Amino acid sequence: MAGHSKWKQIKRKKAVLDQKRGAAFTRLIREITVAARAGGGDPEGNARLRLAVDTAKAGNMPFENIERAIKKGTGELEGVAYDEIAYEGYGPGGVALYIETTTDNQKRTVAELRFLLEKHGGNLGTSGSVAWQFSRKGQIYLDAAKAKEEAVLEAALDAGAEDVSLEDGELTVTTEVTSFHGVQAALKRAGLAVSEAELTMIPQNEVAVSGSDAEKLVKLLDALDEHDDVHKVSTNADIDEAALARAMS
Repeated sequence: MAGHSKWKQIKRKKAVLDQKRGAAFTRLIREITVAARAGGGDPEGNARLRLAVDTAKAGNMPFENIERAIKKGTGELEGVAYDEIAYEGYGPGGVALYIETTTDNQKRTVAELRFLLEKHGGNLGTSGSVAWQFSRKGQIYLDAAKAKEEAVLEAALDAGAEDVSLEDGELTVTTEVTSFHGVQAALKRAGLAVSEAELTMIPQNEVAVSGSDAEKLVKLLDALDEHDDVHKVSTNADIDEAALARAMS
């Protein structure tokens, strides 16, 4: 899973820059609004909203921005109506792409995604064409330099986590969706600092991609990540590290 993990690390580094540009705040505000609309404005009773609020706080979003986004979601303040739509497709090398979006204009979003995919050697698929290749999971990340692997293993597995892995100085805890917040709470009780947590689509099997296909795929993933309506992109690609380095240089 080296290529997949490397890509996720790059995305998190990009997210820091996005916050400086304000792009991350825009996406988080959308997520908070949608989560509040779907499950109510109380983070204690709305696990999705709690995750969005925690992520916003970790990114130093002002509290008034968070509160305003929640009120827009619950209807206390007027705001834009967003729809959540997942698009499925294929990238270079035939890899599967699961693209989660939050949009106020479905026609615009699908047209722009189709353009990006075709420009970079991919194509949109029909609903259900690739979703079966993924499982929805929780993933929690910790800096291995600040958290001992043994302590993370003990706290996470005792709380119901499925797996703990170490790669490139980062510990990744994988959980079922139902155990996600409980495992986070257990790690915090154990004094272990969580650097990031997310609900994401994990591929059941990966497809190796190298050469020009890998370079095209990285550029496509980067373009999708930068699209304002795209909330998350999941792929089953195991990207060759040499091609990844060339594409990102």
